[in-house]
Amino acid sequence: MDDLTPAHLPAEEDAALAAVTESVVSAPDIGTSTMFDLGQIDVSWDADAATLWAFMTPTNRPNFSPAMLRDVRYWYVETKRLFDAGKLPVKYMVAGSRFPGVFNLGGDLELFAGCIERGDLPGLVDYGHACIDVVHRTWRNGDLPVVSIALAQGDALGGGFEALLCFDVAIAERSARFGVPEMLFGLFPGMGAYSILSRKLGRLAAERMILSGKIYTAQEMHDMGIIHTLVEDGEGEQAVRDYIASSLPHHAGHVGVFQAGRRVDPLEYDELKDIVENWAATALKLDLKSVRMMRRLASAQARLHR
Repeated sequence: MDDLTPAHLPAEEDAALAAVTESVVSAPDIGTSTMFDLGQIDVSWDADAATLWAFMTPTNRPNFSPAMLRDVRYWYVETKRLFDAGKLPVKYMVAGSRFPGVFNLGGDLELFAGCIERGDLPGLVDYGHACIDVVHRTWRNGDLPVVSIALAQGDALGGGFEALLCFDVAIAERSARFGVPEMLFGLFPGMGAYSILSRKLGRLAAERMILSGKIYTAQEMHDMGIIHTLVEDGEGEQAVRDYIASSLPHHAGHVGVFQAGRRVDPLEYDELKDIVENWAATALKLDLKSVRMMRRLASAQARLHR
């Protein structure tokens, strides 16, 4: 899958997004302001802290639907466009969720089940490529000299956990839960979990976590070092602000450290691509019982929205 930089976006979508963001960022500096609304992500700019906040606001299930993946991609594309134009001097990018009790529950299980029932390998591969485009872009911080922060005020499971793992810093509230439960329906997390967990924890620990399908508490994730800061429920946003305030005078050094980590342990797109295509082929081998489990989980996710 080609890298989706601004030059690769469809012209009409590119122009529309540029028009929306141009009018906001060229406005007088008002400290904290709402920026472009990408449909399923609310974006705001805190000029004093040089921080771009983005909160997922899913319209249906709190997962990575194709629409959510599109909006995350545009968040990075538009931010880089404005930064390169000298209109958005961003130093921190924060991702969270406004869905109560949920950061993100991962892949689009209804889409998976439909593709499996139809034997639609290209459909699964296309979805997987869209996911790893977001994962790889997040891992690289959108090719911007920023510190990226994930704020988990609720559960980050499956692909939601994979996404969180890509950020430089993860801050979580105590009731949040984490894990890759795909083994519940005989599949494995194919959009970066193995690659990133093996870099952070080692291969054996990564395999143990993935094969177990266990759901972990925020405390357990903090003890492993996956969660950098653990706070009580309701204190997450302030913890992010505190982290930014304390690190802002040393921002360049923090960026340098995280860039060094990516250089020492690079994550290449081809690695993600090979794994996600293996994931798609494996998905087509699932039996009817596993597909039914997917649909039950998708229905449970949908009920959360009601």
